[in-house]
Amino acid sequence: MKLLRKRDIPEERYTNPFLGYGPEDSNFTVELTYNYGVDKYDIGNGFGHLGVVVEDAAKAVDLIKAKGGKVIKEPGPVKGGSTVTSCIQDPDGDLDRAIIFYQKAIGMQLLRRKDNPEHKNTVATMGYGPEDKNTVLELTYIYGITNYDKGNGYGQIEIGTNDVYKSAEAIKLCGGKIIREPGPLPGINTKIAVCLDPDGWKLAFVDNADFLKELE
Repeated sequence: MKLLRKRDIPEERYTNPFLGYGPEDSNFTVELTYNYGVDKYDIGNGFGHLGVVVEDAAKAVDLIKAKGGKVIKEPGPVKGGSTVTSCIQDPDGDLDRAIIFYQKAIGMQLLRRKDNPEHKNTVATMGYGPEDKNTVLELTYIYGITNYDKGNGYGQIEIGTNDVYKSAEAIKLCGGKIIREPGPLPGINTKIAVCLDPDGWKLAFVDNADFLKELE
């Protein structure tokens, strides 16, 4: 990834570097956050992983090791695997409820759903288009697990919208909870709305027009 830009918001006491493989207006972007004065986070066990497609997994792993990263699974085939950009565990096992929420409130499509007895999980892949051309989200139910520790290290999934106020209303109607009412961010005036899905995962809606101005 490349460092695309860095944003400091002293009013909110945090700094964001944005990293990705191309322009933010047309590519998936990872937003890293440093909160002033915080030097440690509880990662928890509810967030799964980010998935990135590579031509040579072995070379990618060697580079990760060389740069000080830790490999927890060596390169090799995964039965029933898929390529994704983000994965969260469905904390109370109600995968159907989570799917309906992301369809109705977020406007995503259920691209596929697969039960994986060998991995003791069921995975629902959600997105706005085919997986080979779009960022997708995996919702995962692990057999028998009904509670996860979210910790405080996971931030949020950010989604562009033409109207943050209407998006917030849709969240409320579909069982989500608004934790930051729609409005501009201090210092940059980009309008956002922040909510929790029915399982407590944080989502943020960002005004498309404001976001493009921010990139100018």
